[in-house]
Amino acid sequence: MAVKMRLSRKGRAKAPFYHIVIADARSPRDGKFIEKIGTYNPMTKPATIEIDRNAAYDWLTKGAQPTDTVKAILRFKGVYYKKHLMRGVKKGAMTVEQADTLWQQWIDAKEGKISTRRAQTAADLEAFRKLVSGEAKKVKAPVADESANEAAEAFKVTEDVVEAPVVEEIAPAVEEVVEAAPAVEEVAPVVEEAVATEEAAPEVVEEVVAAGEEVTPEVATEEAPEETKTEEEA
Repeated sequence: MAVKMRLSRKGRAKAPFYHIVIADARSPRDGKFIEKIGTYNPMTKPATIEIDRNAAYDWLTKGAQPTDTVKAILRFKGVYYKKHLMRGVKKGAMTVEQADTLWQQWIDAKEGKISTRRAQTAADLEAFRKLVSGEAKKVKAPVADESANEAAEAFKVTEDVVEAPVVEEIAPAVEEVVEAAPAVEEVAPVVEEAVATEEAAPEVVEEVVAAGEEVTPEVATEEAPEETKTEEEA
C-alpha cells in the first residue's frame, strides 16, 4: 500500500484551510486518512504552518511520499534538515546530541525570522489602514482681518477712560444733594402739619354741617321779608 503525505482541504469558499495528513494514495483527497500531523493556512502572511516535526520525520523515514506542496512545507519547517543531520550521524560525522543541538539552533533562528516577518506585516497593515482611513484634520481658528481688529480696539473702553469722566459728572450732583439735605429737614415739619390738617379737615366739615342743622325755620322766615322789601324798594 502506497502511503502519501498530502493536504486535505477544509474551510469555506475562497478561504482555504488545509490539514496535513498521512493517507492511502488510493483514497480521495478529502476522504479517510491514517494520521493528521499538522495544519496549513495560506491566507496569512507569512503562511501559518503547524506541524509535528518528529512525526513527519518518522513517516518520511518509513517511506511515505510527500506531495510537492507538503515537501516544500517539510523543508520550510526543518524536517528535511533533520534527515540530513541523521544521515551524518549514521556516517559517524557527528553524534546524536550534536545533531539535535544543530537542529534546535536552526529551528530557533527560523522561528525568529518568522516572528520578525509577522511583526513587519502587522506594522504594514496598520500603516495601510491609517493611510486609507486618514487622520482627523485640526480645525484652525478663524483669523479676523486687521481692519476688524483696529475697529474693535477703537471701540474698546478701558477702566481708566470710564472712571474719570463719570466721577467728574457725578460730583456736582452729589454736592447738590448734600446741600439740599438741611432744606429737606426744614420742610419736613411743614409737611407733617399739612398732613395733620388734611386729616382734620373731615372733622371741621362735620362741625359746619351740624351747625347748619341747628338753624331753626323761624330764623329763615324772619330773614325772608327783608329780602322782599329790598326788592320792592328797588
